[in-house]
Amino acid sequence: MRIVCVGGGPAGLYFAILAKLANRGHDITLLERNPAGVTYGWGVVFWEDLLESLYRSDPESAREIAEAAVRWDQQEVHIRGQTALHIGGYGFSIGRDRLLEILTRRAVSLGVDIQFQRELGDVSELADADLIVACDGANSTVRRLQGAHFQTNVEVGRNKYIWLGTDKVFDAFTFAFEETAAGWLWFHGYRFCGDASTCIVECPQETWEGLGFDTLGPDETLRRLEGIFPRQLAGHSLFNQRRDLDKAPWLNFRRLTNERWYHDKVVLMGDAAHTTHFTIGSGTKLAIQDAIGLAGKLGETQDLQAALKAYEEERRTALLPIQDKARSSAEWFENVPSYVGQPTIRFAYSLFNRRGGTSWYYPFYLASQTAALRGLVRSLHSARRWVRQGGTWAPSRRMGTELRLPSSFR
Repeated sequence: MRIVCVGGGPAGLYFAILAKLANRGHDITLLERNPAGVTYGWGVVFWEDLLESLYRSDPESAREIAEAAVRWDQQEVHIRGQTALHIGGYGFSIGRDRLLEILTRRAVSLGVDIQFQRELGDVSELADADLIVACDGANSTVRRLQGAHFQTNVEVGRNKYIWLGTDKVFDAFTFAFEETAAGWLWFHGYRFCGDASTCIVECPQETWEGLGFDTLGPDETLRRLEGIFPRQLAGHSLFNQRRDLDKAPWLNFRRLTNERWYHDKVVLMGDAAHTTHFTIGSGTKLAIQDAIGLAGKLGETQDLQAALKAYEEERRTALLPIQDKARSSAEWFENVPSYVGQPTIRFAYSLFNRRGGTSWYYPFYLASQTAALRGLVRSLHSARRWVRQGGTWAPSRRMGTELRLPSSFR
């Protein structure tokens, strides 16, 4: 089969890898508009369920991803000079550039033809392809060129946000809220390598305008934000990768859905098919799961249309609960001003419970703010990981220790 993937993100690269592993005879080309080694974004997060899927699908690239990732098992909320903690819900993070480097090298080693700096002008350029995989992001060129076939719908979120990096290394996944004369701002910060962290700053539109971010240049924006979060950044700097812009790259989140995920021989994957709010950290996970799903369905039948139909049905069903949680999370952050009057612990609990949960957990959460119970909870989570990993203890890269899963996942 002649396959062309448009877009060199995690979805396209991982699908190309799995399709080659399934059938080395496939002729697979991947088109990426950026130069080799160039990507925008800082660290991405994922969870243990994805890591297990990676080991089942391609142990070789999974080992590299695991070794490059860092783990965090504590979350912190900073507000009004106070800190509330949450233990559990541990996750992993990795630099987006490092993840793409690993997947690119693996794909090339399998014979995938990756063409960098290749812009697609029209789908007719790919007329000789048996399958065209549109994995070129939320602003997908392929989807746009196909007109109304996919029936795309976009809902624009109310808050403004900006995705930055910092040389401040956060030991825990950190939420920090600060009040200004114009209203509240907050950031989500997490380490993704030895000396850098992601820092996503978010605020209501009114606060954004009141602080003048609608008129400030990129450097002025960074300096103003550093002045708003001096305690949390502790003298460290914020960075913006897009030096080619006249204005700082503030965005409104765009929730994108499609009535159909495929048309003829074109199929959507990752953000081209769906987006989920960044506050639940599932974008990379869902993109890779799409890749696994599509590769699996293509391997089950020779009938391309049947495979694409089965892929859409399976992935759409799997997405529903995650999309519900993402919507709840987005709505919570869009209503932060209505929650901040609560005591710090209650506010933090509301944040951690924003995707829906049980009210009975609050007394336990309140007790977990003591050091003794936090240690007990951390031990219980460590034991849970030990059981899931087949009873073989393996250290995790947490503050410099490498993460290696046991042989049962290899």
